[in-house]
Amino acid sequence: MEEKGVTEEGERRYCVTGSTGYIASWLVNSLLHNNCYVHATVRDPAKALHLLRLWGVHDRLRIFEADLLEEGSFDEAVKGCIGVFHVAASMQFSVLEKANIDSYVQSKVIDPAIKGTLNVLKSCSKSKSVKKVVFTSSISTLTAKDTDGNWKEVVDESCQTPIDHVWNTKASGWVYALSKLLTENAAFQCAHDKDFDLVSVITTTVAGPFLTSTIPSSIQVLLSPLTSDPEFFPILSAVNSRMGSIAVVHIEDVCNAHIFLMEHSKAQGRYICCTQSCELSDLFHRLAKVYPCPNVQRLMAKDLRPAPSKISSKKMKDLGFSYKFDLQDTIHQTVTHCVDHGFLQPFGK
Repeated sequence: MEEKGVTEEGERRYCVTGSTGYIASWLVNSLLHNNCYVHATVRDPAKALHLLRLWGVHDRLRIFEADLLEEGSFDEAVKGCIGVFHVAASMQFSVLEKANIDSYVQSKVIDPAIKGTLNVLKSCSKSKSVKKVVFTSSISTLTAKDTDGNWKEVVDESCQTPIDHVWNTKASGWVYALSKLLTENAAFQCAHDKDFDLVSVITTTVAGPFLTSTIPSSIQVLLSPLTSDPEFFPILSAVNSRMGSIAVVHIEDVCNAHIFLMEHSKAQGRYICCTQSCELSDLFHRLAKVYPCPNVQRLMAKDLRPAPSKISSKKMKDLGFSYKFDLQDTIHQTVTHCVDHGFLQPFGK
């Protein structure tokens, strides 16, 4: 078992950015349940009030107001922490058609995203206590196709989507994919230049229960065959077109993976976090098992089966990590939680 990083006082103290988001809010909760001290950053403290009730009253939790676009804004938040989980990110998937769409996306989405990440890392580099940063990346940075457009049998961390391909194709969700690609590259370059450890968690489609007051985007994408959402179903189809399958992971496993990589001394580089991948047609059948509805039944009647690709989490598993939830458990918990929160109608109604 790897020795866990601690401060001189024996504390496991971590900073989590973007703590009102899906992954970050659950990560704060997980760290508190693991007896860690947590510095949770938020842009607007008022939006964290309902989370404070869910996290509970802890003397190990401190809330910091911080703005990604303000240099030095995270200096106080990271002070005294041995590690930083940089989870905060824009969830913008697309933009309205504009005459100069490339320059608009560059100036309004990409540049601010990179600046925000570098501002967090600059605060980390100034701190004498921070030893490692764990960066939350996305499956949107990967592709299952080679340079000739042929399907790969296995997708691993080396299968990064070419940036120029994202710019040129502009498939559904392309703005988010581009933002993640470029900010991750900038983060690794900054870590190299400033000589500190950085590990990237490549999250697949994250699902399961949630603490946020709104339905997380990743869940809306996963359940779009049930809802026929005109914004999110094209994103699911684009993921399938790029990957050859849909990869899913439970929110608890994602957060456990973040903590595992933070505290493992041999963790380095990028790690895919994936419970299981399945063909799109298989996903439809799995959703129909839990929540039969006309929308998904119509989709199942179509032949949408692509060449399957396995999204491999071998690198993570080889390091010693194990997943708690399988694919069907994750889908069942997601649907049940969304019914409870009114996003889906109760069964049979």
